Amino acid sequence: MKAYNVMTRKELVAQKAELDRQFAEAKGKGLQLDMSRGKPEPAQLDMGMGLLDVLNSDSDMKSMEGIDTRNYGLMDGITEAKHLMADVMDVPAENVIVYGNSSLAVMYDTISRSYTHGVMGATPWCKLDKVKFLCPVPGYDRHFAITQHFGIEMIPIPMTSTGPDMDLVEKYVSTDAAVKGIWCVPKYSNPQGITYSDETVKRFAALKPAAEDFRIYWDNAYAIHHLYEDKQDTLLEILSECEKAGNPDMVFEFCSTSKITFSGAGMAAMASSPANLADTKKTLTLQTIGYDKVNQLRHARYFKNLEGMLAHMKKHADIIRPKFEAVLTVLEQELGGLGIGEWTKPLGGYFISFEAMEGCAKEIVAKCKELGVVLTGAGATFPYGKDPKDSNIRIAPTYPTAEEMAQATDVFVLCVKLVSVEKLLQEAVAETA
Repeated sequence: MKAYNVMTRKELVAQKAELDRQFAEAKGKGLQLDMSRGKPEPAQLDMGMGLLDVLNSDSDMKSMEGIDTRNYGLMDGITEAKHLMADVMDVPAENVIVYGNSSLAVMYDTISRSYTHGVMGATPWCKLDKVKFLCPVPGYDRHFAITQHFGIEMIPIPMTSTGPDMDLVEKYVSTDAAVKGIWCVPKYSNPQGITYSDETVKRFAALKPAAEDFRIYWDNAYAIHHLYEDKQDTLLEILSECEKAGNPDMVFEFCSTSKITFSGAGMAAMASSPANLADTKKTLTLQTIGYDKVNQLRHARYFKNLEGMLAHMKKHADIIRPKFEAVLTVLEQELGGLGIGEWTKPLGGYFISFEAMEGCAKEIVAKCKELGVVLTGAGATFPYGKDPKDSNIRIAPTYPTAEEMAQATDVFVLCVKLVSVEKLLQEAVAETA
């Protein structure tokens, strides 16, 4: 089909009439489809049910160091769980603390501790006039929600194909002592599916912060979440790069098994330098007697090692890959060459990022909702929910079935076409006014 931006006004009017007809027809179907959040589907959760059979009332409940996991102790996690999570992040086990089920809770807690008590002896953020955070955009809405909750000023940093715009990152970090951190999803980023290049990671490691308590919040949520066996991104390990660059304390790295085993009953971990971990443990000793070591033992015995976890992740990929491919096929067939949208083609992670014509995202999401398809709110991938171009839409293909995803994507492309035609017609009217 002819690109929309070269259509005559008459052609656009005719196209709108046909799209209006299709919209009314779709409205009559009474669809109820939700692709607003990156949740595993039930079949993925069912895959991990064997986890519940690893321990029973006759099981030896002692960890490899002989600690009874049912009792108090080992606040920072049992050794075998540390090794498992360390291997996921490709870091030494001694650099890891294993927590409860949510890495988001660990990130919130790390920000909160910095705000109330400071980082390794630095002034608590609550006593400063201004605290700022760098936020690669589009990015993860829950990251932004945490910093907004604490009244931290968020500075958008545009994403490139190799990661955040490092010229801007270096400029802000080196010249403004109020900049205390940056949010990062370095592998298969949320929502674009971008993996930071080796050069980007090395530039992060070589940062020269104006603030002594500046930290990189490295949310490695999709470290082993590949869609393909033969096409996989690799990520340079940042803790060792920081150490080589003379910045051993600059990173807090987070990960979890939320999209590996059970989203509500997995385990989370943080990796960092010995000095950062020692500082963190001072507060942890007051917060908790210890996290769920029985669950840690269950995970360690179920997977045994990283190879066991990777084999499990191949099964996840077999379930969700067809959904991604269903979305991408429809996008290409229906929108390819029309000049009204661009989208990412990730090799892993949980999202596809769509860039509509400027000023169209909110209306596309609203029209999809009218047809029974719920998307992540337009603007959610930016700090304060404000996308300056109103163009980015996050597509989460994982929860619906492949058939439902194809159906939902049909609705999505219909709404993209309709809103785009309306936008072009408005512009045509404005030009002739």
